[in-house]
Amino acid sequence: MPRIWHADKMTSDSPSQSNDSIRLAFAVLGTAAFLVLAPGVVAGLVPWWISRWQFRTPFPGYFPLRGIGVLLIAAGTFVLLDSFARFALQGLGTPAPVFPTKHLVVKGFYRYVRNPMYVAVVAVILGQALLFGDLHVLMYALIPWLAAHLFVLTYEEPTLRKTFGAEYNTFCANVPRWIPRLTPWRGSAARDEG
Repeated sequence: MPRIWHADKMTSDSPSQSNDSIRLAFAVLGTAAFLVLAPGVVAGLVPWWISRWQFRTPFPGYFPLRGIGVLLIAAGTFVLLDSFARFALQGLGTPAPVFPTKHLVVKGFYRYVRNPMYVAVVAVILGQALLFGDLHVLMYALIPWLAAHLFVLTYEEPTLRKTFGAEYNTFCANVPRWIPRLTPWRGSAARDEG
């Protein structure tokens, strides 16, 4: 690793490490802002507008669906936060197309499904529909899923193929787009655990 001379000492910092530190700071801030603006609105504010988070009669009067709803909300939130953190900390970018990742993220929940953020957002919305017994929220969940699906097909996947080439193609060949694998993929970039 090249050394840079500072007036009072030698350091191991290279210009690329300094740039990566700056990029990391912007990635963390941008990811946090995008988390609030995109999933926060789609999976939080809009379902609230629809349901006012008022409990209704459980779907077909089956109370255990409320528990399933709570589990979907909790799991979806965890997956969403983990996936957003990985974009910033491992990918050195954000989920927003204006500041994409520098590295292809293939660790964590990305070892199970290529689009864990979108799956998590839909899980949180479906969870709210079940918890509150709200058919309108249940129907609303189709809109973000369809929008994500179209975005993935028309923009995200072509862009990632162009940016990451064979690495992304290998990832796509081993990790499904929407339905998670039962076991984690341990491919070339994913074998470093994570």
